[in-house]
Amino acid sequence: MKYIKHYQCTECGRTYKTDTPMNLCEDDGRPVKMMVNIAAITRDYPSMTWYQPHVKNMWRFGPLLPFDISTDPDSVCSLGEGYTPIIDVSQYLTCSELNLQVYLKDEGQPYAGYGANPTGSFKDRGMSVVVTMARYYGLSSLAVPTQGNAGDSLSEYGVANDLDVAVIMPDDTPMPIMGKVAAYSLKHDGISLDLVKGTIREAGALMKQKYLPEGYFNCATFQEPGWRIEGKKTMGLELAEPWPKFKPQWSLPDAILYPTGGGTGILGMWKAFDELEELGIIGSHRPKIIAIQSTVNAPVVSAFQQGLEDTIATDGGLTIATGINVPGGVGHKAVLRIIRQSNGGAISVSEDQIALHVKGLYQKFGIWISPEGAATVAALAQAKLLGLVDTNQSIVCFNTGSAEKYLPNIRELFSPELP
Repeated sequence: MKYIKHYQCTECGRTYKTDTPMNLCEDDGRPVKMMVNIAAITRDYPSMTWYQPHVKNMWRFGPLLPFDISTDPDSVCSLGEGYTPIIDVSQYLTCSELNLQVYLKDEGQPYAGYGANPTGSFKDRGMSVVVTMARYYGLSSLAVPTQGNAGDSLSEYGVANDLDVAVIMPDDTPMPIMGKVAAYSLKHDGISLDLVKGTIREAGALMKQKYLPEGYFNCATFQEPGWRIEGKKTMGLELAEPWPKFKPQWSLPDAILYPTGGGTGILGMWKAFDELEELGIIGSHRPKIIAIQSTVNAPVVSAFQQGLEDTIATDGGLTIATGINVPGGVGHKAVLRIIRQSNGGAISVSEDQIALHVKGLYQKFGIWISPEGAATVAALAQAKLLGLVDTNQSIVCFNTGSAEKYLPNIRELFSPELP
């Protein structure tokens, strides 16, 4: 924590000391983030010596994170997460027909020479920091309401670090995710699983009723004090750093299509870009941030199109992209602000289009893309029509997880007999 100055509200800017953990800002109930002392890092690490490309996980960015794995490895709770590859998918039919240069940031499956998210999801980045910080503060019991992947991830890190973890998820969560947490709850006394009707909203209500009174720390999206933001920040740092085979210098793409549930990743990447500019590594150019949701539940898209400052809560929907089936979020106001600051947009895509690209990308590249990741590729045509992306631009679509975690919900999409 040497280079963390304080916690700061993402809305009103109020600052808080870091001597005790907290949840939302006391003044306006909005998320807080960890503020890094960039000036001190620049002073102590001249010529970018903070950067550790030999470290094959997200902790390669040293003092830009709460703990530097090279100087204080015992404080870091890592299972090898992050440092995921960039895949050129421009030859995919949709991309080639649109004449777009598209790269896929694949968080879902391991590749030789890279790190790998242990539960096959980008959630591992955030939970690595959550558990690191929990151990720093002496927290032994953590609770998370989840659409699935965050609960899988926190239980994985909880088992590895001997923490009590309560996971609350909808009862229609894909069986591989639910089964993994259920198995952990049977094998480890410290892991508990509750199922609810509805979405992450109902899961959060049960957490507040059942677990917080028992002393569990609230690790819901944005409720912990910026810890998950720091983990997701590493996705932005990895977008900026040199890409093997594709770009030799630090620079940013022109557009990012990001599957958006709570939106932690958008805040995290934006924070990364600001810190890199303050370090003098990049300039003021920012990618257009394009939030992607399913048409059956698109609160961010609806709010953006209506010019609203914040989302209006929905009742959720029935989608194969369960990870973005979020009815509303305490961080959505900040997400919408970033989208507009970037001159970006928000796009919803149909369930049929999501399914089409889950199948298509697997057939073309053998990538087990999650429905959420497929949604970003499905949105490319609309993005070009809206003028958000164009030929000769560098475009990144995020695949946030592995399709394997969504079986059997989508198993028929991989059948060669289907047209």
